[in-house]
This record gives sequence, C-alpha cells and structure tokens, in this order.
Amino acid sequence: MEVEKHKRMGVWLLWLLIVPGGILLTFHYDPPHINGHEWDIFAFLVLMCILALIPMIINNTQISAFQGVSLAVFLIYGLAVEMLVTQISFIFMLSMLRLRRSEIYRLPLNSLIFFLVCLVSGLIYYAIGGTHDYSTVVHPSNLWMIFVYLFSYFFLNTFLVTVARYFLMNQKLEPFTKDTIWDMISSLVVLPIGIIFYDLYQQLGYLAILFGGVPLIGIAFVMRLYNSSQGINRRLKKASEIGHQLTQRLQVEEVLHLFVEKISTILPSEQTYIFDVFNKEDKIRLLRYAEQGIEQEKEIQPFAINAGICGFVRITKQGIIYNSKKEWKHLDRGGFLPKTTQSVLAVPIVRNSLVEGILILASGKKRAYEQNQLMIMNILCSYLGVAIENARHVEETKKQSERCALTNLYNYRYFETAIEEEFNKEYSNLSLILLDIDHFKSINDNYGHQAGNEILIELAGRLELLIANKGVLARYGGEEFVILLPNVDKAAAYDFAEFIRESIAIQPFSVYSDLDELRSKVLIPVTASIGVASAPDDAEDAQTLIRHADRAMYTGAKKAGRNKVAEYVG
Repeated sequence: MEVEKHKRMGVWLLWLLIVPGGILLTFHYDPPHINGHEWDIFAFLVLMCILALIPMIINNTQISAFQGVSLAVFLIYGLAVEMLVTQISFIFMLSMLRLRRSEIYRLPLNSLIFFLVCLVSGLIYYAIGGTHDYSTVVHPSNLWMIFVYLFSYFFLNTFLVTVARYFLMNQKLEPFTKDTIWDMISSLVVLPIGIIFYDLYQQLGYLAILFGGVPLIGIAFVMRLYNSSQGINRRLKKASEIGHQLTQRLQVEEVLHLFVEKISTILPSEQTYIFDVFNKEDKIRLLRYAEQGIEQEKEIQPFAINAGICGFVRITKQGIIYNSKKEWKHLDRGGFLPKTTQSVLAVPIVRNSLVEGILILASGKKRAYEQNQLMIMNILCSYLGVAIENARHVEETKKQSERCALTNLYNYRYFETAIEEEFNKEYSNLSLILLDIDHFKSINDNYGHQAGNEILIELAGRLELLIANKGVLARYGGEEFVILLPNVDKAAAYDFAEFIRESIAIQPFSVYSDLDELRSKVLIPVTASIGVASAPDDAEDAQTLIRHADRAMYTGAKKAGRNKVAEYVG
C-alpha cells in the first residue's frame, strides 16, 4: 500500500529529531564498555549484518539469529554499542533490498523503531538491577532480568510496528494476532543464542564469534534452502491444481479469466499481461490485463510482431527474467509497462511448437522473480496453451452443432432449446416472429440453387444487423427464419416484423445466375411473409407458440397474397 507523501516526510522529520541526538546522548550518559575491543565489535557487526540477510524461516515465520547476537552485544558492551550495531545492520539489510523511491521512508522508520526499542528495553533492564558483570549476568537467579529485557524488547517492537501501520497505512490496531504469537515464540528461540554467545565470548574472546557465528550462518543458510525448496514444492502443487482447473474449463474466456485470477496466488505481480502473437494481423495485441490479480480494461495499441520483450520471447521461445529496468528498457518498444516497473518475467505460451501468446508479469521491486518461479510459470503456460486449445475445440464443436453451416445462424436444434429456456424464465411477454421467403422455389428454378443460397446468406446478414441484440435469430429450415423476442409484447413485435418486411422488400438481392452461360450478375426482388404470435396471450408453452406463429404466417400472410405481416388471432 502506497504511503502518502506528507506521512513519509513526517517519518523523516521524527527520525531527525529523535535518533541522531538520542544516540549521542546515550553514548554520553552510558559510555560503552569497549576496552580496546573495537575489532571484536566490528566482527559482531559483520555477523549481525549477515544473519539479518538470511533469517531462518520456520512455518512461514522468520526467526532471525540476529536478535540473539544483538542480545549478546548488549550484555557485553552495553546499551550504546548495541544500539549502534543494530542501527547499522538493519540499515544495511534494508539497503540491500533496493527499495523503491516511495519506500525509502522505511529506512528512517525502522531506525526510529529500533532506537526506541533498544533504548526503552535497555533502560528497563537497568531499572530492575541488570548489569554487565559476567558473574552476575550468568547467575541462574538473575536470568529473569534477561527475560524481562527480551520481552520488553518484543512487546515494545510489536506495539510500535502496529502504531506505525495504523498511522501510515490506516490499518486496524491489532497488536496481538497469530503472527504476534509466532514472533514471541521466535524471541524465546533466540534467547539461548544470546546467552550462549555471551558466555562463549567471556571465555574465548573473539574466537567465540568464529566458533559461534559460522555454525549459525550455516544453519540459517541450510534452513533458508530448505524453506526455499518447500516453497517451490508448494508452488508446483498449486500450479498443478491450477492446471487441472484450467483444462476443465470449456470456454476460452473462462480459461483466460481463471488463469489471470490464479496467477497472483503463486507469484507477486503488480501487473499481469497476456498478449496474442498468433493472429491474422501479424501484430502483438493485448488479450488480458490485471492489476494485483484483478482484471481491468487497458488500451494498448497493437505493435510489431518482433518488437520489444514480447518479440524477443517469441523469437527465442524461451522465458526470461529482467531484474531491473536498465536490463529491459531498450526492449520496451510497446511502451506498455509503467514507469515504476523494475522486474519483469516473460514466458511464451506455446501450442504445437508455435508461440501463440506471451505472459508478462511486472513488479516495481528489483529482483522480484527467481529462476524457480520462471520454471513454474513455464509449466503453467504449458497448461494454459493446452487448455486454450481444448476450449477452442469444444467451442468449435459446439458451434458446428448449434449453427447452420450455410448462414452461420443458430439452427433449429439450438432454437428449440432456447425457446424452452425462455419459457422457464419470468417474462411479462415473449414474442415469436416466423418469416418465410415468398416464391423461393421459383428463384432456384430461374437462377439456380447457388443463387438461392446466396440470397439465404445475404438475408441472414441483413436480419442479424436489424435484430442485433434484441433477440435470438435462427434458421428454422429451408427458406424459413425465426426470431425470438423476450420482453416484447405482441404489438411491438408486429411493428418490428413490419419493419423487417419493408427492409427486405425495398432492397433487391444481387446474385450470380448459375443458369446463365455468362453467369451474369442480376438483381432479384425478394419479399417475405411473416407471422407473429406472443405468449402468454396466444400460447402457454413453446410448441404452441411456434404453431400459432406458423399458422399466422400461412393463413394470414401467404394466403392473403404474400409480402405481408399477420398476427395470430385465436
């Protein structure tokens, strides 16, 4: 969540007013117990910086041995030194994260919090009689003082972090959550580390830093690798689940929507793009766009097939990761990535050895993606390619079963299902228009069946334009067409039918005469007879409505001279 600029400035102001002066006063009133051990302090600082960068992660909770070493530094050298090395190590850790410009405020914020935490918990330790004398510190009867210091450190840190989130990010004041309990447990885990380090240093000197620090770093590193492998396994399992869900979808739109929705549950992505690179235009065009996993509309002009990051991935057929803007900026020919973008992950969507699409994930953080995540995205994009192909096959099969091969209108089978479904809905009116071309047999006899087919195709196109989204248009059979109009009463349906009849009659149809040796182009005037019926006035079920519209057409229009509209009269 973006923190407002005036709040970020307020953090910097508080830091300037409190931290520099506070550290100087601490050194003045509580001089450190250095005694020529500057290099030992420096070694502790290096160890703390390393441990801060590689925290141990157990059950998705960070347990940093850094805090245990910080406790040892406090017990050995006092508050001032512990405060200084803590400040330096945390600033070092945050600087290694390469924060965005809008996140730089986290440096003074963390510095301020840890200054206050160190100061208050240290003062509490001194107030209850705590000292830095070896015989006193390690005596069993005095260990409770270290517990008080550690819990003061924990509770104050939790309180300040909660308050900071409340004022900066408007989050609820919830200091005690499940995460808080895990943080308290992690504090208890690092307590023995601090005491052991302190005791070892008193007996071995600087060698304690070597003998204690190297195993700690090794354990932290091994646990980090273990947690990383566990994370990869979780992502692979999640990817497999998503893959199965994708292949179960039977429409391309559903497949793409599910993919965009689920992708954010596996990888951090501020922007998600899916591009089509396999189309008649030979252009790269945007298919889907999402921000934080939520689909949104975005206008991106189609660009050259080999241009930019998409073009590079299309040519190489390989996924790629860019860790910072300077790595991909020269390829940003499409100009679609936000200026704040740093990391980019791009993966080809391959089907039958052809790149049909490109997935691009963008993040404002540097080094946001890892190679194992690229591998998982490659797997997911393979699932996506297969799912899209399956969905297209299903859609094509369904289209062939529902559409008339000649006119591409819905066929009788689809219409029967559609009218039954409409009768199951609660409509005040449901009207039906049945249209039949007049003297169609004579057209076939005089100009050939191909000319008749051309008239059917052109009439279907005209009707589609006239009806648009007003209702369902289908070829009923032969030269008959049917129009289903939900929420349209009989009078409105009659007027619409009359408009259709006039539109057909006033514009002749241009066809080629197959019975002419020269196959010359001719203009054929065409008229239609139309019947109209409406439910519930004329029928209470689908078949009755069809029968009454058919009767109106034949008795009221055909027998009355054709080129007419007739409504059913019961």
